[in-house]
Amino acid sequence: QVQLAESGGGLVQTGGTLLLSCSVSGGTFRSYAMGWFRQAPGKEREFVAAINWSGGSPLYADSMKGRFAISRDNAKNTVYLQMNSLKPEDTALYYCAADRGPIRRGLGGWDYWGQGTQVTVSS
Repeated sequence: QVQLAESGGGLVQTGGTLLLSCSVSGGTFRSYAMGWFRQAPGKEREFVAAINWSGGSPLYADSMKGRFAISRDNAKNTVYLQMNSLKPEDTALYYCAADRGPIRRGLGGWDYWGQGTQVTVSS
């Protein structure tokens, strides 16, 4: 059974940084495309970033491009999301997801999801 576990969330001030991690167990990590998504209170879950199995050609939501960076370490079965210049509107529950298909911005079809890690940005 494939399990995803996010970590690294917390409370940070505007302009601060956080590094989120997502550890994957029970599957062949290097065969998965990996994605990060977020959901703020009262809003729909939205795409943040995604990366293919080799780490090349990552995708980003327009509002995060230049501030967030997704990366992966296949030796550690872990995907990361480096978040810089954080804003209060980045406050959300951040989820990682894994899929055996190609990377994409859509929420649909991702095979596995984690439980999320909370990020709160204070003004």
